[in-house]
Amino acid sequence: MNNKMLLLALASLVFIAPDASKAQPTLRPDTITPGQMKVDEVMHLIDGYYTDQPDMDKMGEEAVKAMLKALDPHSVYIAAKDVERANEGLQGNFEGVGISFQIVSDTIVVQSVIDGGPSEKVGLQVGDKLLTIDGEAATGDSVNNNFVFKRLRGKKGTTVSLGILRQGTTYTFDIVRDKVPIYSVDTYFMADDTIGYIRLIRFARTSIDEFRKALKSLEKQGMKALMLDLRGNTGGYLDIAYGLANEFLDRGQLVVYQEGRRTPRQNFHANGRGRFRTGRLVVLVDEGSASASEIVSGAVQDWDRGLVVGRRTFGKGLVQRMFPLSDGGQVRLTTARYYTPSGRCIQRPYDEGSDAYRDEFSQRYKRGEMVNADSIHFPDSLKYKTASGRTVYGGGGVMPDVFVPMDTMRLSDYFISLRGKGLLNTFPMQWADSHRGRAEVKTFDLFLQHYDSFGLDSLLAAHAIERGIVRDTEKEAREPERTAHSDRYLALMLKAQVAKDLFGIEYYYKVMKDFDEGYQVGLEMLRKK
Repeated sequence: MNNKMLLLALASLVFIAPDASKAQPTLRPDTITPGQMKVDEVMHLIDGYYTDQPDMDKMGEEAVKAMLKALDPHSVYIAAKDVERANEGLQGNFEGVGISFQIVSDTIVVQSVIDGGPSEKVGLQVGDKLLTIDGEAATGDSVNNNFVFKRLRGKKGTTVSLGILRQGTTYTFDIVRDKVPIYSVDTYFMADDTIGYIRLIRFARTSIDEFRKALKSLEKQGMKALMLDLRGNTGGYLDIAYGLANEFLDRGQLVVYQEGRRTPRQNFHANGRGRFRTGRLVVLVDEGSASASEIVSGAVQDWDRGLVVGRRTFGKGLVQRMFPLSDGGQVRLTTARYYTPSGRCIQRPYDEGSDAYRDEFSQRYKRGEMVNADSIHFPDSLKYKTASGRTVYGGGGVMPDVFVPMDTMRLSDYFISLRGKGLLNTFPMQWADSHRGRAEVKTFDLFLQHYDSFGLDSLLAAHAIERGIVRDTEKEAREPERTAHSDRYLALMLKAQVAKDLFGIEYYYKVMKDFDEGYQVGLEMLRKK
């Protein structure tokens, strides 16, 4: 995900204190400021004197956007038509049929069927190809993501008819749309006999229940230590972040507090009923870990409850509240800053403007911060102490206890070309679809046992040549170490992608963990006790 996309994602994931959305401030300023008068005067002048008929609604919407842009990067306006979609990830569900898909050669292919969703109930399967949707052809050049979303999503209780091609036979499924769960825990498994791994990808309404379910399952398998993966987790609800950190802390320990100009300080303390207050703990983070992820990792670090492993986090310490507008739109307005138990505000500066704010990651890379911890410098004014007296810093994300450099060697030109052409998605899916019924891939264990005999590396290379992707052998010869490293990564990713297409997302991580340095360092730390 590039910087701009990541920032947009963060803008849609906000902190909301418990019941905060139910309370509205009294909007009665003691005096009307000159700025407020000016906006009102200009709107009236345009309405009264402009040569053409002005679109006052559009102007009002643009004025709102401009006002919020002058505040901070995370105060945003959401138009009424976008509100439902913007809130889906935080609510933990949406209304539709419950599949994820990929468009391969102008054909919609079912990539996964969501557990508990309507499609699972009627028997849709991974690898099914959508031929028609409500009698309309669903193949060809006009098919894109928007085409699919518009036709598959809809109000609960409505029906959509899908024409499906499955292994040469056509079927028709009438699916009644319903609430479809959006999961926060996308995988969990035992890393070894005593160490469990849980990957949390968002902080939504269902996140705590999902985490506890995963935790309970792992404990039954003998888990004594936990690796919690928050890498790339851009955040969510404040109270859910508090609830997750509460799972690890003792009664009375401060998890986080928030405070703003119009928001009195509010403390969130652990209640002592957490499920994992004593086991060994590692939290994995990176530059994509933001807001709620930083609350959890900051609390774990400040209380010396566990080790934070990875790279410096995003640096979002602003709290937003959602305010509904009369037309159905919303304003997500920054109302406070949050602070870790030691008093750190980890919000990075944004006074140089939104462009500089969005460009933060490329600047970190240029400074060498992604590959060398010594390139990161904090002023003494941002120095704080943990419960045991260790030094930590505020003012720009959570700096991990154990630094893991970014792997800059894995992306060769050849790898980037394959990814750019989409072959790392389409080729594994096509192979998985054509081999789904074979005995060798009936289970994940059988798949691992027979994988080398499939010759997928050679098949992918031949397919790449057919698509016009040719390796620069002269350049690769000048960079033998990078080439060999990238090829190993490519081979493992191919294996992981096929495993995901055959068995589900958790098997992708079960394969890729062998090449995941953050995961391996976390495992090493937990084994050291």
